[in-house]
Amino acid sequence: MDCRILIVEDEARLREVLCDYFRSKGERPVEAENGRKALELAEQETFDAVLLDIMMPGLDGFSVCRALRREQDVPIVFLTALSDEEDKLLGYELGADDYVTKPFSLSILYAKTMALIRRTRGNMRMGDRLEAAGIVLDLRSQRVFAGKREVALTPKEYALLRCLMQNKNMVMSREQLLVKCWGYDYEGESRAVDTHIRRLREKLGEHAASIKTVIKAGYRLEG
Repeated sequence: MDCRILIVEDEARLREVLCDYFRSKGERPVEAENGRKALELAEQETFDAVLLDIMMPGLDGFSVCRALRREQDVPIVFLTALSDEEDKLLGYELGADDYVTKPFSLSILYAKTMALIRRTRGNMRMGDRLEAAGIVLDLRSQRVFAGKREVALTPKEYALLRCLMQNKNMVMSREQLLVKCWGYDYEGESRAVDTHIRRLREKLGEHAASIKTVIKAGYRLEG
């Protein structure tokens, strides 16, 4: 399927085995040795699935899952030695899609991961996509197309574009975009919106003209 899989595991040998196995299946694994690295990578690019160890030093898997769920709906599979029912319930409450208890079968883990990805992508139905000004956003797979060209966006860029497309022809202030894309507890400057809009425009190329700057007001996507 040529999927990008983020593998978050602090045990180097297991991480290497997982990456080698998924690579042998034609997928594109990206490895992270801890939770903070995983969140950095997830901020920079979009993944089709995340395999997430729970028991990691520093930022554990539960914390990473919680942070990821504030940003995106990527399938998350916990890799864990924990088999306690309360731990599993907590994981599901935080947004995990499945659990695989160590030691596990690589073939079973692969099958579960691919099944989740297929389920997430699904068959595109009406309501599963947004279209405006030659830009198509597939809500299920989180893929973006400008004309016939697929555009690789970071999660924040994707969130901004989705928000603008969902509010097509309406002016969205920087404050509104911050709340919708960064969350109520974001303490950064509103100029962060300007920086991400600039990068989004660069990636959209000629289709970027549909994102208008409204002086002293914010941004509007014209459909």
